Amino acid sequence: MDDKKNIILAVILTAAILFGWPYVSKHFFPAANPPVTKIEGGKTKTVAQPGADPTTDQNAAIRDRALVLKESPRVAIRTPKLTGSINLKGARIDDIVLPTYSETIAKDSPSIRLYSPSGTKDAYFAGFGWQGEGLKTPDNNTVWTAEGKELTPTTPVTLRWNNGAGQTFEIRLSVDENYMITAQQKVSNSGTGAVGVKPYGYISRAHPSADPDTWTIHVGPMGVFNGAANYDVNYKDLAKGPATQGFQSTGGWLGFTDKYWLSAMIPDQKSAFTGQFRKGAGTQYQADYALEPTMLAPGKAITQTARLFVGAKEVKTLEAYQDAGVPLFDRAIDWGWFYWFEKPIFALLHWLFETLGNFGVAIICLTFVVRGLMFPVAQRQFASMAAMRAVQPKMKALQEKHKDDKQKLQQEMMELYKREKVNPLAGCLPIFIQIPIFFALYKVLQLTIEMRHQPFVLWIKDLSAPDPLHILNLFGLLPFTPPSFLAIGVLALLLGISMYFQFKLNPAQMDPMQQQVFAIMPWMMMFIMAPFAAGLLVYWITNNCLSMLQQWWLYRRHPQLNTAVAK
Repeated sequence: MDDKKNIILAVILTAAILFGWPYVSKHFFPAANPPVTKIEGGKTKTVAQPGADPTTDQNAAIRDRALVLKESPRVAIRTPKLTGSINLKGARIDDIVLPTYSETIAKDSPSIRLYSPSGTKDAYFAGFGWQGEGLKTPDNNTVWTAEGKELTPTTPVTLRWNNGAGQTFEIRLSVDENYMITAQQKVSNSGTGAVGVKPYGYISRAHPSADPDTWTIHVGPMGVFNGAANYDVNYKDLAKGPATQGFQSTGGWLGFTDKYWLSAMIPDQKSAFTGQFRKGAGTQYQADYALEPTMLAPGKAITQTARLFVGAKEVKTLEAYQDAGVPLFDRAIDWGWFYWFEKPIFALLHWLFETLGNFGVAIICLTFVVRGLMFPVAQRQFASMAAMRAVQPKMKALQEKHKDDKQKLQQEMMELYKREKVNPLAGCLPIFIQIPIFFALYKVLQLTIEMRHQPFVLWIKDLSAPDPLHILNLFGLLPFTPPSFLAIGVLALLLGISMYFQFKLNPAQMDPMQQQVFAIMPWMMMFIMAPFAAGLLVYWITNNCLSMLQQWWLYRRHPQLNTAVAK
């Protein structure tokens, strides 16, 4: 009876921790930085939006991207990881392609296009500007003059515009060899009076991300404010209202995150700013920030520096920017509650990949490392199982003797455990230790772009995607695609088979219900795990095979347990 309860308890707690904790932590332990508001006259007032409204053009008709790109003067962008152009009308960065990443694993697949100009189907762009008091500021229709024909890591470009009233605006753009664009915003006042100047930056997108926002992976608006990462704002929240959520911070950043891509504005880290996420007309969304206003005297100039990250969420790249002063930039990847454990798992896995050259082999080697570290725990588990099996006749006798007195039965059971020096929960310990390891690997395989489109062997061309060969359509020979819940692939079948034989090596359960649970579980897990990333199934299959080898070796050291298996 106690053995049965322990198994049921272990299964329930495992499921609760693995699948329920991220939901609980997100909904019942909110971030430390809720939307910031100002109190004026005893009433709550949302932080004001920038006066300029650099959102996607409201009435722009959807047109071909190539035609839109030709309609305005542009400056090319060319780096090892970024190509595209800057629109001189509005000083928008609205054409960004990631040449090192393709949309699919097909040889002729186009590269990922992250930014696209207003008026196209997937408009997504960023820019820098000013608000002002007593001066005319540039807007979306302003045509800037460019000094420089191409933005590269060695050739910056300066955009310049004179408002005809004594003020000159400059944006000096530079880019590194990865994904960071730096903008030095300068205003020179040659007029006769002082003017108020407030720089801002914005990111605007016409539609939410196509990637799903789930309880394990945050997709949508996010930022770091006052030293804390904030994942609490999503597209649905802004659509339901309030349509604007604001934050005040000194240092930090904000933008939009997809599963693998990030677009983020990074203000001057020493300056206080007001940031906000807001929803425009239709499906338009925007993230923007504004610095505090500065009075600029005649004959003076002011320069303020901001940065724009637009690219792939490569772990080492994000960490390098974080080391260079962008706070918590690696949290653009939603590592979740097990961040402290997932990062070492990723570091080890990525090192193995760089050493071995194959991500699937790296996953297998990681499994060997994990099993090696857990070997002492497994030894104690099997010893405990052997001891529990040895006292089964005595437990059965106590159950018969005190079948009408449950309290007395529990007392006698506890005395038996003490006398025989056995712990009925010891066999559950490896299960609980495996939970953070499994969940960490699950998050690593789901989140990190380093495994995207990585092949293994034979038909496994992308370890981050589900197994493409399905049994029900005879591995693609029949012209139909099974529904997801019936899409049983070769790896899922191998998982079920390996788990079945692993359970067969376990001691036979005395309780018939336990026997039924263990008989069904391998095939139930086969269906549950089939839609998951192939890399996760490779890990689990390898783990099952190593468990069987470990069981065989440990049975030789514990003959009494081996005898129980034979029975």
